[in-house]
Amino acid sequence: MKESELRIRAKALALHIIAVCDETDTHKGRGVLVNQIVRSATSIGANIHEANYAASKADFVSKLHIALKECCETEYWIEILVGSNAISGETSKELLQECGVIRRMLVKSITTAKGSDDGQK
Repeated sequence: MKESELRIRAKALALHIIAVCDETDTHKGRGVLVNQIVRSATSIGANIHEANYAASKADFVSKLHIALKECCETEYWIEILVGSNAISGETSKELLQECGVIRRMLVKSITTAKGSDDGQK
């Protein structure tokens, strides 16, 4: 089975964030920030993966909503890491751009799934 672009991007984002965090100085409380962003970033792909095995359309949409929330949370943690000088503006720009792409893909997927549910939104 071929992986969807959304799953591929979510996995790549998680791996990129893990790599960035491996290089981040975890002193001065940054370990907590690193833990939070790794958890939220990896949760995006995990929920997308889980959605593919949903028991119903509602379950599918629910999992995608969770992935969307985790994506938004990841964006927040990126901003906090930049604000605390743990990562560079250049790195954050790349990460935020990819989060934005994934967020838009999730919104479109959710909208499509809801719209295809017996003509209801």
